[in-house]
Amino acid sequence: MAPTPATPHEAVRPQEADRRLPAGEPLKAVRRTRRRLAAPWLAAALSMGAYCLGLALYGSYPFGPRSRAVNDLGNQFVPFHARLWDLMHGNTSGDLLFNWSSGYGVPFLADFFTYLMNPFSWLVGLFPRELADLPVFLVTLFSIGLGAALMTVFLGRLHPGPGLLRALLSVGYGLCAWVLNDGFADPMWMWGLVALPLLGIAADWCVRRTRWVAGTLLVALAWAGNFYTAAMATLAMALVLVLRLLTAAQMPSRDRLCALARATTMALTGILLAAPVLTVTFAASRAAQPAPEVFYDDRPSLLYQLAQLLPGGHGAVPTPNIFIGIPGLLLVATFPFLRAVPLRTRISWYVLAAGVAASFVWEPTILLWHGFALPNGSPYRAAFVLSGILVMISWLALAHRPRLGELAAGGALVALLARLCRDQGAVGTATWILVAGGGAATLLGLAALTAPHNARARTAATAALTGTVLLCSAYTAFSVTAVRDKIAWFRPKITLTGPSLKAQDGLVARSDWPRSRTDPGPHEFANNDPLLIGGEGGAYYSSYVPAATARALRGLGAGWYMKGRHTLSFEDPVGQALMGVSSHLSPVGHHRARFTAHRARPAPLLTVRGALPRPPAGKETVFARQERVLGAAVYEVPALTPAGGTIPAPDRGGWLLPDAGPPSAGPDGAGTTFTARCTPGSTVVWSAPWFSGQVSGLGARTEGIGRRDVTANPVRELGRVPADGTVSVRFIGQGRQLVPEHALGCLSRARLATAVRALHGPRSLTTGGHGLTARLPRGSKGHAVLALPAVAGWGCAVDGGPHRAPSSFGGLLAVPLGSGARRLSCAYVPPGLKPGLAASGVAALVLAAAATGGRPRGRARPRPHSTKEACS
Repeated sequence: MAPTPATPHEAVRPQEADRRLPAGEPLKAVRRTRRRLAAPWLAAALSMGAYCLGLALYGSYPFGPRSRAVNDLGNQFVPFHARLWDLMHGNTSGDLLFNWSSGYGVPFLADFFTYLMNPFSWLVGLFPRELADLPVFLVTLFSIGLGAALMTVFLGRLHPGPGLLRALLSVGYGLCAWVLNDGFADPMWMWGLVALPLLGIAADWCVRRTRWVAGTLLVALAWAGNFYTAAMATLAMALVLVLRLLTAAQMPSRDRLCALARATTMALTGILLAAPVLTVTFAASRAAQPAPEVFYDDRPSLLYQLAQLLPGGHGAVPTPNIFIGIPGLLLVATFPFLRAVPLRTRISWYVLAAGVAASFVWEPTILLWHGFALPNGSPYRAAFVLSGILVMISWLALAHRPRLGELAAGGALVALLARLCRDQGAVGTATWILVAGGGAATLLGLAALTAPHNARARTAATAALTGTVLLCSAYTAFSVTAVRDKIAWFRPKITLTGPSLKAQDGLVARSDWPRSRTDPGPHEFANNDPLLIGGEGGAYYSSYVPAATARALRGLGAGWYMKGRHTLSFEDPVGQALMGVSSHLSPVGHHRARFTAHRARPAPLLTVRGALPRPPAGKETVFARQERVLGAAVYEVPALTPAGGTIPAPDRGGWLLPDAGPPSAGPDGAGTTFTARCTPGSTVVWSAPWFSGQVSGLGARTEGIGRRDVTANPVRELGRVPADGTVSVRFIGQGRQLVPEHALGCLSRARLATAVRALHGPRSLTTGGHGLTARLPRGSKGHAVLALPAVAGWGCAVDGGPHRAPSSFGGLLAVPLGSGARRLSCAYVPPGLKPGLAASGVAALVLAAAATGGRPRGRARPRPHSTKEACS
């Protein structure tokens, strides 16, 4: 191995070395260049190969029948990639700015920036739509490979040494615990694995005072691909840069300040280049429905955290996932004993790693890592940066050729760690196999590799070490996947398989957009069914669900999950009529493989109204709100009378039911029966958004899963009022449950049909990607009401006049028409887009000026360390 330069300035870059070669050396230089370029490819091939081998052993998709579509992978990323396929092939309404299919019409650009900006996501367009799961897998796979390849390059910038050995350690980074436990289910986050070494390379150019323009482009690429993980990677690499500058020997203070100045300007300009990603998503996040409140409870114990350094397991307690494989762990344990590395450097790197690890479990710094908001889910999403730092330490250890005694000391430290953590939840059989078997093989390989043997022995040791890394990495991927998939919470979604494809065919056959909507209904193959299988439904699951959308739909009788971050379709006749749903699918019984198509005559998507009634001063029931928006009275809302079962207590304008006991006790004799009087033949629906339990009567039985603010039940249908006009409904609560005073509504289908016929629509309505145009009946006055949630960003013009922001009527868009309007046009522009484009334009001008006006910076320039020399 090459000796270590004392400072970054003393490192000889390969291009410069080639220029100084004697006359007989060009062939050797070419071979060295090929070997240098081969190392990143080897890291990519080994990491991707090991991951595929591990999944194949487990039988996971695409190598077996076990689905990978767990958690957000099935609920968000497969549907969003199916949507991207539709946009690329012109197979859907809407565009990058607006999505007509979900939530009855929602903004889309923030979703695109957040979920689909990983460059590998665009591979989805090369595959058939029904195979969207495959390119989503490739996003993860290729991000693993690229991350490992770039880490190999960065390690060479951190310290020179054989590319093959850098590649082997980079495999541990590409298949670190964060990838196998967290990143695999969120392909958007996988760009963070790429961003960390990408930013490291840019920072290294700052140390060498070269390639400012290229480094700025790398920063922009990192932030554009996924700003969330790029922010974490930027913070981590800033810490690494500061450490490198502080530990660089014989480096003048002015040069350190110059490097920091270059890094700061590079980062700011690169981030500004990606400004639309930030401004649009920030505006969308501010307008979004707040996530359920998250509390950071007890931090995991120190021993439990240390156990995460050991590969092969998955603990039940949320903890930062940080292991980097056996070779990396062994070398990190060896690093403190390396006499070839200055003590100050060893201490500094260990302090950095320990400080970052501690920051993951302290609430103020958790907030710092996650943009000053506790994430809804694991608070340890930044753990990949610690894995990267550990890989850097492992490379610094290996690059300094540890002696046999130093390796033995590192091995003893690993054995002690395993002994201390033997009872921790993340330590299992696979961990012992990897630590004992893989550790022994790795220790022998490293000892043979660093000993002064001949070339043949070194080649054999390298081959053995390569095989050990491949097999141990594959087994780690297999064991972690097997342990994780035993957790009930990781039950995969159906996504694009037989039942959902059959439902998709049914939706396509009934499509009538934009005259009416075809709603895929609430059967939930994924939380984003409209994106997955088509139609124009109410289901929408995203971090950017507008609060205006969530509240409008729930106020009109739709349900939601996750405190409104996952909206649902309407299930009642009035709600469907209001939103222009002419047909929808519902599962037969509890089988999601068979469906029934329901048809109805809905209100037009755009209706011309007179004066819009204002909401009452007091409390308004959902039935009254639906009638106000519909413009007609269609309900009877009877009083409830307790008539059997347990006696409820009057409470908060309703009835408080005692606990009916566990569901396993059975419904017989449990709960409270209420009676009411309604017109015979009318349809009974119930509305109790926060009720959890069973609601039965009129030959039907439905389940309520409500929990105040978090999960809201939609308005649901029970059955028809019998001939005697008596309605008997039983509520069986799980725990103490409140039944609202006006929990039942009796709908007159005839009145609803009359009300719908009385609503006048436009002569024609056309929708574009993010706009609509309507030709109105001659002399239209009053307001145009659109069956579209009123979100910020819409501007509407009447008869070619100026665009003005519409108002809200019952949560839907309402546009004043004045007198005699004949044409209405509306367009949507995402808030934050224009200032983001302006900032990006300024950054592009700065970059162009630097590229064309500055002196050439393609090579590092030797310079005397003069305090009078300006930073350049």
